[in-house]
Amino acid sequence: MTVSDADLDVLARQLGRPARGVVRVAARCGCGKPAVVMTEPRLPDGTPFPTVYYLTCPRAASAIGTLEAEGAMAEMQQRLADDPALAEGHAAAHAAYLADRASLGQVPEIDGISAGGMPTRVKCLHVLAAHALAAGPGVNPLGDEVLARIGAWWQPTACLEGE
Repeated sequence: MTVSDADLDVLARQLGRPARGVVRVAARCGCGKPAVVMTEPRLPDGTPFPTVYYLTCPRAASAIGTLEAEGAMAEMQQRLADDPALAEGHAAAHAAYLADRASLGQVPEIDGISAGGMPTRVKCLHVLAAHALAAGPGVNPLGDEVLARIGAWWQPTACLEGE
């Protein structure tokens, strides 16, 4: 999914600032607006940026913020420690994330570092959900779970005019 000037305008409104280092729109909301962007591993100013999938949809971000405030990260972190299959899936998501970023170029400063706490922690549900939206179901198990838990944020009727 390419990024158009119209997408960049929407992204600026969503983020409250111009988007930086956008390669493409990686996932769209049901209304057609960007929901996740894929970003360069090095921003235009030279800063290393490990977050290759960046959630931009304000409605999804707000719903995920509520999950975080309710303690979902600590609960998922405990399950990660207790469930070897979940830990294996989380580690595989980390590897997939790194491979996607490597396709955009190598940045030695962030080599081996993905995002969202992967491969051993749960640090940011927004990143996990963004990865799940961009990669599709089955790639990031905790990201898939976050999306299931926040409900129908993506329905066109849920979008706000200014987003």
